[in-house]
This record gives sequence, C-alpha cells and structure tokens, in this order.
Amino acid sequence: MAVNARARLLATAESLFYAYGIHAVGVERILSESGVGRASFYRHFASKEALVTAVLEARDARWRAWLTERVAAHGGHPLNVFDALAERFAAPDYRGCVAITTMTEIADRASPARQMAALHKVRVVDLVEQLMRDAEVPEPDVRARQFALLMDGAIVTALREGTPEAAWRARSIAESLLAA
Repeated sequence: MAVNARARLLATAESLFYAYGIHAVGVERILSESGVGRASFYRHFASKEALVTAVLEARDARWRAWLTERVAAHGGHPLNVFDALAERFAAPDYRGCVAITTMTEIADRASPARQMAALHKVRVVDLVEQLMRDAEVPEPDVRARQFALLMDGAIVTALREGTPEAAWRARSIAESLLAA
C-alpha cells in the first residue's frame, strides 16, 4: 500500500502542478485529491519541494523517452524533434514545459527542484546532440544548443498562441541552420 500511496502522490501532484503551477497547489490539495494521509505523505517526502523534485525527475525520464520514440517514429532525424513538438502542442491539455514553468516559479538556483528542472534541459540538449551525431551533422554540440533554443522558444510560443504552428516555424529555422 505504501508504494501505491507514493505513486498516487506523484501522479496527483504532477497533474495539479502542470495544470495550476507549483505555488498555486498546496500540500492539502494534493493530500485531498490523492486520498493519501499527511503522515504517509511525510513518510515518502520530507517536504513539498522533495515531492516537486521527484515529480520533475519522473517527468524528465518519461518526456525524454516520449521524445526519443516520437522522433524515431517521424524518421529519426534531428529535425523530427519539431514534428514531435507539434504533436504535443496540438494536444488539448498542452500547458507548456514543466521545467520552464518550474524555473520561472522557483527563483532560487540552489533549490533542488529548480536544479532538477535545469538538469532536464541539459538532458534534452544531450539527447538532441546524440541525434545530431547519429545524423553526422557537423558541430553536433553547437547545433544541439541551437535546436534547444528553438525548441524552448517554440514551447513558449505554442503556449501563448495555442497552436502547433510555432513548431513548424522553429523547424524552418532549424533547417536553415543545418543548411548553412
């Protein structure tokens, strides 16, 4: 039952944080919606920040696995990251990037949650760099960082505009970068 409580806390917190933000969701709401008691919460997590960090770590692994799978499904080329993003941007529940939101909400760079969010972005750059290497793109480290900038810009723009069009515009710029 203890593992089940931890899983319910993580799932409930992730859903609420994604929908409403970290600061807008208190532990009481997480406990109420998860059906987990306070004592059980503190057996699994020392604090709300520990829960946020665990949510981000789990989401990082799932998101990178999803991105890897979707890029492969679209052909496996680095440009296909934008095809994958367009799919995500078109989803009715799209609310942006949890890592970007976390870094916006938590200003303290020493915060474990903020550090986990920043690590997610580093891992995404590493994933894109490997795609570049696999495609034998020159300067894969430089191109990966450029693509990451385009990806983050498209993520925020898609949230603002409410359409997947930002992914296509970013892909067009990325194509130009690769042709240069």
